[in-house]
Amino acid sequence: MFANARMYSIDATVATHWRALLEWVVARAGVPIEVIDYPPPQPLPALWQRTDAACVQMCGYPLLGAMPQPIPIAAVVPSPARYAHAPVYWTDLVVRTDGPCATPTDVLGWRMAYTSEQSQSGYQAVRRFFADYAAGAGTSRLFEAVIGPLVTPMKVVHAVIAGEVDVGPLDSYAHDLLRRHVPELAGQLRIIATTRPTPMPAFVAARGTPEHVVTALREALLAVAHSPAMDATRDALLIERFASVDAADYEVLSRLAAEADALGYPRLQ
Repeated sequence: MFANARMYSIDATVATHWRALLEWVVARAGVPIEVIDYPPPQPLPALWQRTDAACVQMCGYPLLGAMPQPIPIAAVVPSPARYAHAPVYWTDLVVRTDGPCATPTDVLGWRMAYTSEQSQSGYQAVRRFFADYAAGAGTSRLFEAVIGPLVTPMKVVHAVIAGEVDVGPLDSYAHDLLRRHVPELAGQLRIIATTRPTPMPAFVAARGTPEHVVTALREALLAVAHSPAMDATRDALLIERFASVDAADYEVLSRLAAEADALGYPRLQ
């Protein structure tokens, strides 16, 4: 079995902190699990489909449609105040700080980036956000171009800064990690809007993982909040604690996607 935190390993430094956290969790759980690297551009869906996944970060939107559905274990509660001590996140719509756009209306007719259609923060949240604009305008085409899949939040960041796109979706937790660890990039971005909060991506185990393994991993993740050995790692990863979650917590994502469909905006365009 293996563990991995690729989703929020925004750079090599942050990846090192995630590895330290997962190695501690695996040791605490006392189960034979290898912490593996899985850097871009290797596809995340292939990782999520592996039957030997024991503790892997997975986006909530593909979790709902996965067959068989992985078992949610626990999710990060980010430490910045804007999360209000809850295991939630959202999408920050970002533009260049020196750009002309200041509101969502300003970016209509410009170039929008996305990460993947299977991403909640990088596509589905944005689609639901702009569905109201599409309904109000009576059109399903809002942008000059929709550019992607860019796959990772960091590629969105670089595309916005380079002027290859005018606006992009940035997972709020990834954005906060960027501010903490790569402030020279974060300082070139400005938020023009945020989407509604939704459940934070969870660490999951493949369906069929022994129950005692899932339980041990959940208990170890929950113990991260109280271990002095994890103080520096929690601080570096902006983690207040972990919270137990289950698949039902993520059903709201399907409802939001259905709302976008009903508003006549089946695709981000």
